[in-house]
Amino acid sequence: MRIGTGINYSGGFADSVADIVELEKVGLDIAFVPEAYSFDAVSQLGYLAAKTERVQLASGIFQIYTRTPSLTAMTAAGLDFVSGGRFTLGLGASGPQVIEGFHGVKYDAPLARTREIVEICRQVWRRERVVHEGKHYTIPLPPEQGTGLGKPLKLINHPVRERIPILLAALGPKNVALTAELAEGWEPIFFHPEKANDVWGEALAEGKAKRDPALGELDVFAGPALAIGDDVEHLLDRIRPHLALYIGGMGARGKNFYNTLAQRYGFEAEAKEIQDLYLDGKKDEAAAAVPLELLRAISLVGPASYVEERVAAFKEAGVTTLVVSPLQPGREARVDAVAKLAEIIT
Repeated sequence: MRIGTGINYSGGFADSVADIVELEKVGLDIAFVPEAYSFDAVSQLGYLAAKTERVQLASGIFQIYTRTPSLTAMTAAGLDFVSGGRFTLGLGASGPQVIEGFHGVKYDAPLARTREIVEICRQVWRRERVVHEGKHYTIPLPPEQGTGLGKPLKLINHPVRERIPILLAALGPKNVALTAELAEGWEPIFFHPEKANDVWGEALAEGKAKRDPALGELDVFAGPALAIGDDVEHLLDRIRPHLALYIGGMGARGKNFYNTLAQRYGFEAEAKEIQDLYLDGKKDEAAAAVPLELLRAISLVGPASYVEERVAAFKEAGVTTLVVSPLQPGREARVDAVAKLAEIIT
């Protein structure tokens, strides 16, 4: 298994980069830079590429609606170039609140758009003249829709790799099936090893049945919180607000993918309570309502022997990369936690 971590998009970028530099020395394999409605991820990934030597870098995630497919491909090729072939293109649909509320773009057809974008990106990286006739993207633009001067072009530069790994963030069955069919990697959220097969097994099997063998095995990226020690369980409280935000506040009643996931894990009543509290403005109460059982299941928090058992459970469930969020404060503690995890894995 590999070890990854993410940079916090809400601030402290210089400290986060310093963390990644130190974590690279103790076994970190991949670092993710998110892009919500925050600073863009591209500039930060370029900076990280200059500050690191070995660690892989990934967008976590670029939203499929906010760049044209060709620009997405150009950006990925550029980041792969400046990092010396260390970039993974993480893509996802985000949600209507962000896409329509912040970007002013209609949130529609995420699956069909994703399929077309992946196809176009790989065409660009192969340096083919880009010609695509899809339901959502037509390249070049038809003459009747523009000046009529558009013509098929290919990328000027020679990419470091003609197949940059693509990782898709996916939750729903159809999206997960698409990911297992098309992508090198899959990034679920709040991964529960014991429940994963019940929730996603059928969709994964459906997608893998159509998968091109050239893609290799599907890389599965889970994102557990991390703290290793004899007196660390109280640190689980630090991730309660994060889960409450997603389960309770990301979307509206009846349109919240993360709330649906919690329900599918078997926490129907708890998910409803969290959402009701959060949408009523009672965020602290919503956080307190997040079940301890769920917090434990999706995390790596406890003594080394317990964490070793949980790592085995994640591996048994098909996880290949643990994108951890160290909970203990201070760089030394975070580096120590990742170093201990690296020892457990090896």
